[in-house]
Amino acid sequence: MSDIVRLTPPLDDAQIRSLRVGTPVTITGRMIGARDQAHLRMIAALEAGERLPFDPAGAVMYYVGPTPSISGQAVGAAGPTTSTRMDALVEPLFAAGVRATVGKGPRSDAAKESMKRHGAVYLAATGGAGALLGARIEKAEVLAYEDLGPEALRMFEVRDFPAVVAIDVEGNDLFLSGPERFRR
Repeated sequence: MSDIVRLTPPLDDAQIRSLRVGTPVTITGRMIGARDQAHLRMIAALEAGERLPFDPAGAVMYYVGPTPSISGQAVGAAGPTTSTRMDALVEPLFAAGVRATVGKGPRSDAAKESMKRHGAVYLAATGGAGALLGARIEKAEVLAYEDLGPEALRMFEVRDFPAVVAIDVEGNDLFLSGPERFRR
């Protein structure tokens, strides 16, 4: 098993390029939370020549729509959304500077090519563990699109948020290599 790599966004090129598929990571610092509708609005803003409501340089984007806060936590459950839903929407955000996405499940070939082109990675979080992942979010702030409710664009302050490198900058894919290793 690989040692856990500790990431602190914003991520720089050297950090991203050093990550290898299958490596466990923890994230401490800022992550941007967004789902489908927020992605569409961010892309519209970029196409209109507007700035995003956050600095995308080295940003980590978490595909999530958290439930309301419980027991004094910043959010309730905050499990990852199926990432393929955002695959058609990643190119403009990677081009703007986002360098990592966090979600669950495999990614399309087009999304993997976009990651390779822009030097970005995909980190997989554990689906079904929303309550545990929500507890890793220490602060949550709506940055934009409040009308989207749980799908609003959010800034999270996280501590030791667990994930695994599922796709690295070279396009190596844990969803392909993992089962192959098991079959051998």
